[in-house]
Amino acid sequence: MLLANARVVILDDKNNVIETKMSNDKGEVVYDVECQKAYAIEVYKDGFVTKSFPVANIKSGKVTIDASIDPIDVIITDTEIILNPIYFEYDKSNITKQGAAELDKLVYVMSQNDKLVIYAKSHTDSRGSDKYNLDLSERRAKSTVQYVISKGISANRIKGNGFGESQPKVDCKNKCTDAEYALNRRSEFLLVK
Repeated sequence: MLLANARVVILDDKNNVIETKMSNDKGEVVYDVECQKAYAIEVYKDGFVTKSFPVANIKSGKVTIDASIDPIDVIITDTEIILNPIYFEYDKSNITKQGAAELDKLVYVMSQNDKLVIYAKSHTDSRGSDKYNLDLSERRAKSTVQYVISKGISANRIKGNGFGESQPKVDCKNKCTDAEYALNRRSEFLLVK
């Protein structure tokens, strides 16, 4: 699908904005830039996840960048914002690329409604000790909250805590499949009333 009237920003290699343009009816934007330099473009459109695309050093001539962005698909109930699952790698608390894409959807929803306050709950699978898993889930909650704040959401609008393995999505004890373990390593986003 071609997106007209998307805001497209071109940045230099130090993340300084060079120029901003709106895409035409064909979803295109044309920039004249210096050769032998690296750039990035960022694409913004209401209802879509903002995305950045690197542009390698342009030797000469014309370079075409296909910038595909995804629609925001979230469900907002009376109690929570439901995203696609934000899974963590085993024994890790860093936000994965897939996790960042989902959290960008949360950021968008929060940016569209400044009254939303979110409580993020992070969970682990049941491997490891209770104390270790509680610590790990706290680190996951912290990295989740920090990611959202880093995208411009005020720190007083999102809080988070870790619950370790105490609230599994699938209660399979220590006899879980890899898929079940993955389901239990998750974050949830409750609406604070």
